[in-house]
Amino acid sequence: MTMRGIFITGTDTGVGKTRIAAGLLLALRARGLRAVGMKPVSCGCTLTPDGPRHDDALLLRACSSSTDIAYEDINPYAFMPAVSPHLAAAQTGITIEHDKLRAALGKLSAQADFVVVEGAGGWHAPIGEQETMADIARALALPVVLVAGVRLGGLNHALLTRDAIDATGLPLAGWVANVIDPDMPMLTENIDTLRTRIAAVLLGTLAYQPHFDGEEVAQHLDVSALL
Repeated sequence: MTMRGIFITGTDTGVGKTRIAAGLLLALRARGLRAVGMKPVSCGCTLTPDGPRHDDALLLRACSSSTDIAYEDINPYAFMPAVSPHLAAAQTGITIEHDKLRAALGKLSAQADFVVVEGAGGWHAPIGEQETMADIARALALPVVLVAGVRLGGLNHALLTRDAIDATGLPLAGWVANVIDPDMPMLTENIDTLRTRIAAVLLGTLAYQPHFDGEEVAQHLDVSALL
């Protein structure tokens, strides 16, 4: 598959992966690229007349170059239970299959210059009896962008995730420091600590933002290293 894209992972759930993925889509579009988002697996969907829908996937579609893309291609596995993907899949009797995800990615790449794929949870979030989100990243064979949640304990989580990504052989294309604790002590020093220990490019540092502002996020992200 000849395409440009990235796989967004994070140090945990709730560290701002969707915020960063949406901002990257807008930043890529600002450079004149057709960019579309993808959320391979989501949990905690709302049932609508059109089927299960997840807020993260809907935001990615809204920030994409086209909003006419089929939701099922953006979010192939949309689970209702708000639990870990492997538990949601087991409850519904569904197996998350790599071929289905690769097919959806292929459809998206045919409509775009760049695809931003957002994982669910952290790098090793389980998706089946043995597999984790890392296996999805390997199956899609995309460079990885790490969202590091800047909070107490975040240094350890970021460095462990960096090591886990390296172990897969996938390239770490960049990382983002996302401040999720507005009262984080020694904020600059913590980010500098990661900067000296993560060899990949720091794509941006985002201040604490209680409400999502896509344009503001995009302005603080440098996508040049991804192109």
